[in-house]
Amino acid sequence: MPQRRMPPSPPPQAGEGWVGATIGTALDAAAAKLRLAGLLEPRRLARRLLAAALGLSAAEVFAHPERPLAASEQAQVAAMLRRLTAREPLSRIVGVREFWGLDFLLSAETLDPRPESETLVEAVLARLADRAAPYRFLDLGAGTGCLLLALLSEYPQATGLGIDIAPGAGRTARQNAELLGLAGRAAVIAGNWASAVAGRFDVVVANPPYIATGDIAGLMPEVRDHDPHIALDGGADGLAAYRAIAADLPRLLPHGGLFAAEIGSGQRDSVTAILRRRDFTIDAVVPDLAGIDRVVVARR
Repeated sequence: MPQRRMPPSPPPQAGEGWVGATIGTALDAAAAKLRLAGLLEPRRLARRLLAAALGLSAAEVFAHPERPLAASEQAQVAAMLRRLTAREPLSRIVGVREFWGLDFLLSAETLDPRPESETLVEAVLARLADRAAPYRFLDLGAGTGCLLLALLSEYPQATGLGIDIAPGAGRTARQNAELLGLAGRAAVIAGNWASAVAGRFDVVVANPPYIATGDIAGLMPEVRDHDPHIALDGGADGLAAYRAIAADLPRLLPHGGLFAAEIGSGQRDSVTAILRRRDFTIDAVVPDLAGIDRVVVARR
């Protein structure tokens, strides 16, 4: 399991109210500060903060409110709380994000995987019924490797290749493959989409940058200030990556091969039109749990 990277632990600042705190009083104080900072579900987030800072489960935090905090623990909670109220995601603070029930290390060059991206994994699973088949997967813009490695965890005979233009992302994805015991079936290389790839694959997946350049400044600070812009910026209309990927798909996929890509809100018609121009048939547009069109699935 990946080791969580804790932030530095400066002493509590005067007036922060941590001296002599228990888990319960620290939880109350943290939730109040997070609420004032405008963060959603502040008490749930405060519980996750305490769990990460103390190395406990959320259930243990809930079950033992009377447990006193040592001075070093108070400092750890205070340090993490300051970063959270400054709108740094908790996953960035601890350096790990859970995705598909697996823990993935993050780095400065990787996108922070979001729960809605699990819709893509579900869409592929729904269309590849034989879990014992030796499928070949290609993940374009692999980042942490979360899509590729989640799929390999479900298909024990499959192999896969991940590509990312950022060398640091590739290193992180390879490290995640090692930690998850999947390095023997997953390779990750640096490249500009599929330009350096030869051969064919059964499935190509991608979560490309799809934010229009002019819209990045208006994103939530957790995304705008902490995700790498190269993983967000989809060009003037947000569709540049889809055009580049679609141009390569005919040589990457055999007839009947599957392509699944995450899309941004309102991009359904534009992305499906790009794929149809490359002679792909749209199999489905799959919504996420919020009902937003999230994944386009197409076949050659």
